[in-house]
Amino acid sequence: MLEEKEPKIIELDIKKVAKAGFWSTIILSAALLLLNAFLHGKTGFEVHINFWNFTLFIICYFILIALHELFHLIGFIIFGKAKWSELDYGVNLKLGIAYATTSKPLPNHAMKKALLLPFWATGVLPSIFGFVLDSQLLVVLGAFLMAGAAGDFCMYKELRKYPKNVLVKDDPKLPKLYVYE
Repeated sequence: MLEEKEPKIIELDIKKVAKAGFWSTIILSAALLLLNAFLHGKTGFEVHINFWNFTLFIICYFILIALHELFHLIGFIIFGKAKWSELDYGVNLKLGIAYATTSKPLPNHAMKKALLLPFWATGVLPSIFGFVLDSQLLVVLGAFLMAGAAGDFCMYKELRKYPKNVLVKDDPKLPKLYVYE
């Protein structure tokens, strides 16, 4: 049925997204660290990096990246009613990205929610916990994961141009969506 219609293609420019993600990471990290300092009555912030903090950051960062992709899968199931057998995830070493995908075409409104669920779960929530606990580690991890959702936001922005019930098919290998009007 979908193959009968010529889809509109939304494709990410990985280099452009990487550049936006890089600058977003720097700006968000600084802004959230300043906000955390303000919330705790400090006049500025100092970052203390040692081997153990750096190691813990790297470990947590990779765990949160894996969780980011898992939350896409959860979004496909909850919002798009996809079955576990219709899901796939992994790492594309050639492109240097982790991915989560579904073979099931989803309504646009469901795809948009599935795209942004990881931003909230792995970016915003760790930052909020970081603010509450006065943890620079959590604040910066949240900033990195929020900025890491740059590609998801680009896809979301493009999907906003289409009606909520058009079908959207995720490409299984590339950062690309097919929109069937």
